[in-house]
Amino acid sequence: MAYPEPLEALVQAFERFPGIGRRSAERLAFHVLREPRARELARAIDDALLRTRRCSQCCNVADDDPCAICADDARDARVLCVVEEPRHVEALERSGAFRGRYHVLMGAYNPADGTEAGHLTLARLVEHVRAGGIDEVILATDPDAEGEATALLVLEALESLGRADLVVSRLARGLPSGSAIEYLHKGVLEDALSGRRPVRRKPAS
Repeated sequence: MAYPEPLEALVQAFERFPGIGRRSAERLAFHVLREPRARELARAIDDALLRTRRCSQCCNVADDDPCAICADDARDARVLCVVEEPRHVEALERSGAFRGRYHVLMGAYNPADGTEAGHLTLARLVEHVRAGGIDEVILATDPDAEGEATALLVLEALESLGRADLVVSRLARGLPSGSAIEYLHKGVLEDALSGRRPVRRKPAS
């Protein structure tokens, strides 16, 4: 028997979210029907849509323009960290290891999935660097095929500026601290081996 029209509409709405199939959408829809506080989700969605915007400087999602990071004079404005998504900014901020500023591409270059260079905020990044004041750009894209393709795309765009003084770096690869070699992914081990560095020099003969 078919679901009532309002319930079917709710299931289909959940199906539009990435990674949510029909079964998961049905479970979520029935949870909404059972949970009295489900209306809070609707209000939270409306509030997020109404109150968030893109920062005109870094393209991150924010509630003010410029965002809190771009408006912070204590941050090092000469160092720009390029990431794929806003959640990557969140991860780096949680680490407390970076005190520069960011540029969010809002995606990764993946033509097979329909994401072309024009869908990214690459042109905004180039304009930002062209305007001056940036000494280093850190490519902090994901260490997967799409991330590598995105990093190469960004590198080529920055090289087209012809700025010999601009440093372009990439996040280091290798063994994560506190990990066990036996549980690491093959690609992590390959990166660690290819990026190894000496800890003791060979004696001069």
